[in-house]
Amino acid sequence: MLGQVMEVASAAPKTTKLFLNEALLPIKLNYSIKELKSETNDSIYVQSKLEYQDNQGSWDTLEVKIRARGNFRRANCYYAPVKMKIKKAEANGTLFKGNKELKLVFPCLTEKAGNDNVIEEYMAYKIFEQLSPYHFKTRLFDAEFIEERGRKQKVHQIKGFFIEDISRIAKRFECNRLKRSVHPLQQDGHCSTRNAFFQFMIGNTDFSTGHQHNEKLLFVDKKTVPVPYDFDMSGLVNASYSTVSQIGGETLPITSVRERLYRGFKRDMQVYDDVRAEFLSKKEQIMATVDTLQPYFENSNNFDMARSYIEDFFKLLANDSKFKLEIVTAARIK
Repeated sequence: MLGQVMEVASAAPKTTKLFLNEALLPIKLNYSIKELKSETNDSIYVQSKLEYQDNQGSWDTLEVKIRARGNFRRANCYYAPVKMKIKKAEANGTLFKGNKELKLVFPCLTEKAGNDNVIEEYMAYKIFEQLSPYHFKTRLFDAEFIEERGRKQKVHQIKGFFIEDISRIAKRFECNRLKRSVHPLQQDGHCSTRNAFFQFMIGNTDFSTGHQHNEKLLFVDKKTVPVPYDFDMSGLVNASYSTVSQIGGETLPITSVRERLYRGFKRDMQVYDDVRAEFLSKKEQIMATVDTLQPYFENSNNFDMARSYIEDFFKLLANDSKFKLEIVTAARIK
């Protein structure tokens, strides 16, 4: 049974040191955003340095390679998100041992709510962590970013977080990553539905498990399991630049990312009931996870809105008629 595999696998001690600690990590970065966007691509990286503060307050430096990543954010954001590579010899003996590749998430724009948007997206990752053992490990950081502008420099204080590479998850659970497309109805029913409930919870439509858009797939015990990521277009984050996703040219019947739209596929009623009961049983620990992030918000109103958004999901889930109308009846048939 997949559930039995999950129970055994979740105890596997293969989480790297970076992600064993959830404390905010102070780091320093120094590079040109303009050069990063213009000179790098999926295969071309540039040399850089990552400075980080250890538990004793001392600063260490790593030689790294970085590139800009993400289609929308690369084109539209001031701070392009980064893919980072670290040589094994550099990482050995450091906090980053075992992490050959990392993603770095930053605010999109230089706006007042930017740092809070980062915390809201991080919140989504931490919520999914409560729902499935198959999740990306993340670590918040507080960055002093020195932007090179020719002969000048500009210093930014921004929050962000590291995301582990999908290969680390596969290694942790001794399973394989699937690179081919697998239709959600061919994925494990409970795992696929759990993912769809989660996306509905955070108000996200910017994903496709079938085409692996903002989703990765793992093959575990002959079952296909989706692992979601990139939630900045969700209603939970509610970023100023967010728009309703139109994946594959499909026009969705909502006009705001704050409107929830269930994008899961039709399942047997027993599957819906199982996943519904699972979410409701975890409400307390999910809300506790949300509350642990309150101190990181710069604007308390943004935290209150994020918390209320998740609470509204649980109110809907507990209401039989709304659950049937907005999830069961709304499920996709194609």
